[in-house]
Amino acid sequence: MTSDHDLDGPSPPCFAHELALTDEGYVTVDPAAARDAARWRKGERRRLIAARLAIPGDEWAGFVVEIAEALDGLIAFRPGLILGVYWPVGREPDLAGWIARARRRGARIALPAADMPDGAPAFREWTLGGRLVDGAWRIPVPADGAVVAPDVVIAPVVGFDRECHCLGRGDGYYDRLLALLSPRPVSIALAPPLAEVATIFPQPHDIAMDFVVTGRDVIARKSRPDG
Repeated sequence: MTSDHDLDGPSPPCFAHELALTDEGYVTVDPAAARDAARWRKGERRRLIAARLAIPGDEWAGFVVEIAEALDGLIAFRPGLILGVYWPVGREPDLAGWIARARRRGARIALPAADMPDGAPAFREWTLGGRLVDGAWRIPVPADGAVVAPDVVIAPVVGFDRECHCLGRGDGYYDRLLALLSPRPVSIALAPPLAEVATIFPQPHDIAMDFVVTGRDVIARKSRPDG
């Protein structure tokens, strides 16, 4: 997933914005190509969100059941496993029932936090009955939970391609999170089948997820160390 917000303004007066740090070191980013990709992504987000909203309610409910079943087959549960989940907004898959079952299997649950002093992305543990407060965009976040490093991160995405590059809502939260966490957690994106695109035109700062779960399919990133 990627952040596109800062690619629409005038170019910064230095060369640093044209470099991106990858596993192979710094690479050059074509500013014009990056701006074109950002514009395309914004239009594609609008199209994909509209298509998602048009899915009939019973079909959407079936999709949520299917992805929950797929997650059960994909995740190796153990006591103390930390699952980084999300609070659904808009038409994002509501995993409340699945999360309750995961707790019963010994998993610890964490939600994204947007209140870190340095602005870095993080997760806070959410215990059963734990107090929630409104965070960024009025999305509930744990009020008192400890900052934890998830073993598995599950994220709703707007679009994806077969290389497991994903379009989020444009703030780059999960790209930054996955870049910071070491060891890196297993990352799983959730999206309906209609969210698939040929490519999201990934940029050097994009970090692919390990898996995309569509209910119909589980797509694994080909370059995963164990894949």
